[in-house]
This record gives sequence, structure tokens and C-alpha cells, in this order.
Amino acid sequence: MALKLWLARQAYSLLLRLGTPAYLWRVWARGREEPAYRADWPWRLGWYGRTYREAVRRAPGRPVLWLHAVSLGEARAAAPLVQALRAQRPGMRLLLTHTTATGREAGRALLQEGDLQTWLPYDTPGAVRRFLRLHRPQVGVLMETEVWPNLQHEARCAGVPMVLANARLSEKSLKQGLRVGALMRPAAQAMSLCLAQTPEDAERLMRMGAPRVRVAGNVKFDMTPAASLLALGRAWQAASARPLVLAASTREGEEPGLLAAWQAACASLPSDEHRPRLWIVPRHPQRFDEVATLVRGAGWSLSRRSAWSQGMPDAAAQSADVWLGDSMGEMPAYYAAARVALLGGSFAPLGGQNLIEAAACGCPVVMGPSTFNFAEAAALSEQAGAALRVADWAAGVAQALRVCEPAVQGQMSARALGFAQAHRGAAQAMAEAIWAAASPDADADADD
Repeated sequence: MALKLWLARQAYSLLLRLGTPAYLWRVWARGREEPAYRADWPWRLGWYGRTYREAVRRAPGRPVLWLHAVSLGEARAAAPLVQALRAQRPGMRLLLTHTTATGREAGRALLQEGDLQTWLPYDTPGAVRRFLRLHRPQVGVLMETEVWPNLQHEARCAGVPMVLANARLSEKSLKQGLRVGALMRPAAQAMSLCLAQTPEDAERLMRMGAPRVRVAGNVKFDMTPAASLLALGRAWQAASARPLVLAASTREGEEPGLLAAWQAACASLPSDEHRPRLWIVPRHPQRFDEVATLVRGAGWSLSRRSAWSQGMPDAAAQSADVWLGDSMGEMPAYYAAARVALLGGSFAPLGGQNLIEAAACGCPVVMGPSTFNFAEAAALSEQAGAALRVADWAAGVAQALRVCEPAVQGQMSARALGFAQAHRGAAQAMAEAIWAAASPDADADADD
């Protein structure tokens, strides 16, 4: 069995080495639309310049906590966890890694003097070893679903305890992982600790092979929307003469169905200044222009957030049928402005998006049938009366228009805020468990 596992990892490593040129080309090509992908690209292979190496060595003696937040959602969710980790070890040095440009941009807000930020190394043995030798973290924290065979193996060899925080694993992902169990089981077994969001996630992680799993809740409930963004959203709401229906974090393939359903619903509404306005916020910034083209192609007049003078809707925006949220880092403002949000990623078989942030902003949610990425949060939100589940875009738009009615919206908004508040506290518990895993006596403590 040991030989089989070794051969599987060697074959995996060989495939990655052979695929390195294609990987680097993909990163470089992505940089055409998002130039940040081309920044410091050799770091993805563990090759660091003198300036960065000197910055790493500038603060000896401070414990280095390495946290990987792959993309925008994980970077934002990491904020309350980082705050709790700093509160327990004020002298810690944060090493923050990402895979996407949006994650890296969002992660900058988490950095303090002396902290470090780089790309997650490509999962070849050499790149991972170079990363670990340079940074020498006391503990590594991966957010949600990030488990990599060579990363786990090399961290174990280097004596770096690894924690999967805010961990989630859907039944679909478990089945996919078990198909390549010779790779993923050893990676899961190398985890020092998994802090699962739900009992169901914990059970699936144990089936994958994780040796120590605890249910710690969802740290996203501890995210606090910035007061400045909530105020901006309320200013947008006041500036709009019409109620705003938000299509939040829509994914490729969803907008045509949304626009068709919106067209059909609006045909039966009076065409006046009180008719709700649709506000689409695509999840990925590289799709902003594509979605703008789809909206205009459907016959709607459009105003883009990026074109607003001083950040406020102008006269042209006031006359537009559809607004496009083509900015980054303003999701709480969008939720605060809207009367209701249609949850992107849930109307196609994509598993949905994080609806907790909407609840924290007091925005009711209408979600489609696909929410397996956030199954418990979706179910609890529905039970609390903060969200509604529908079968398709037509039903979703109909429900969203109903929720726009002030009496319904006010009631659901209050329930959303109560739902978000009731589940807070995971960040503190996770921070305590992570620092315990980082201590030399962690194994003994975990078995007590």
C-alpha cells in the first residue's frame, strides 16, 4: 500500500512538472484581462528575488502563521479569523498566500507592518520545498477546501502542522476525491486538524481520511461589514428613485436566464419610476464587459458603477433600466442598497455563493435549487425566514418582486440580521484551536 501511495504521488508530481509551461502560460494569459496575475509570477514556483528574501528575514524571532486564502471569498472570510489570531498572539507575523489576483488584492487589507504576502506555490515538490525553507512557518492554515498532495507531504516532512479552517466538503467533492484516493487520502491524513463548518462536513472529512476533525462553525458569520460600505449602500438606495433588486455574484451562463425572466416579469408591471431596477454584480471581474454586452443585447439601457461620477448614480444612471456592479470590494454596499438579492451560482448547478454576507447587511435572499457549497447556511437561513428557495429564475424574479414590498422586506431584513447575529463566535474558537495545533504539545493536547 505504501508503495502504491508513493507511486501515485510521484506520477502526480511528474504530470505537474510536465505541465508547468502550460500552467505558467495560463497565468500569463489570464494577466491580459487581470494584469495582477503577471505580478511576481516566478514566486508561484518558489523562486523569490533578493528584495523579497530580505523582507522575509527582517523580523527573526516572531512566530510566522501562514494562512492560505485562495481567492476573494476566502480572503474576505479570513478577516475575522486573522483578527482573532492576532488578539491571542499579538506578536505573530502573518504570511498570506493566494492563487487568484482578486484574492491577493483583498488580502492586502489584512496585512500589518512586517507581514508577508505571496502566491501559493505550484504543487510540485521543488516549489513547495523552496517556499517552506524560506518562510519557515510555525503553522499553516488552509481556508475551506484547499488540500494539495505535495503541499501536505512536504509540510509534514518539514514539521509544519497544517490546519484546514472553516472546512467544508460536499458529497460531490468527497466522491471526486475518493476517485483519486491514492493522492487525496494521504493529503487529508497529513492534516493536523480540520475545523469543520458543520457535522455533515466533519463526517465527510473523516471519510476522506482526516484524523482529527472538530465542528467549529462558520467564520463567515463573524464578518462585520464596514460601516463606510453600509453607508455608501444606503446612499445609493436613497439616490435611486426605484427599488433595487440585486443579482449577486452571478456566474457564466446565468445572466441570459435572469434577463429573460426579468423581461417577462416587467412586462406585467407598470412602466413608471417606481418599478424595481435590476442590479447585476458578476462574480468575476473579467466578465464585466461580457455581461454589459448581454444586457444591451437584451434591449435594456445600462449604467455601470465604474462610470459614476464621485461614486454616485448620475442622471444617466437614474434613467437606466439595469445597473452593472463592475467594482471590487463593494459587495456589502450592494447588499445594503438592495431590497432583496437573487443569489448567483444557485440558479445553475454550481453550488451557490456565500449568503451570510447578505444576511449581515440585512438583505433578504432568494436562492435557486443549487446550494451544495453552503448547504447548512442556506438551510438555516431559509428556516430563519431570511431566505426563500425557488426552482428557477422565473420563480426567483417573481419572489424578489414580492419581497420588494416594504412590509415583506422589512420583516425579512430583520430576520436576516437576527440570523447572522445568532451564529457568531466561530473565529475565536478556531483561533484557539489553531494556536494549540501550532504548539509542540498539540498532539498530546488533542488526544486528552
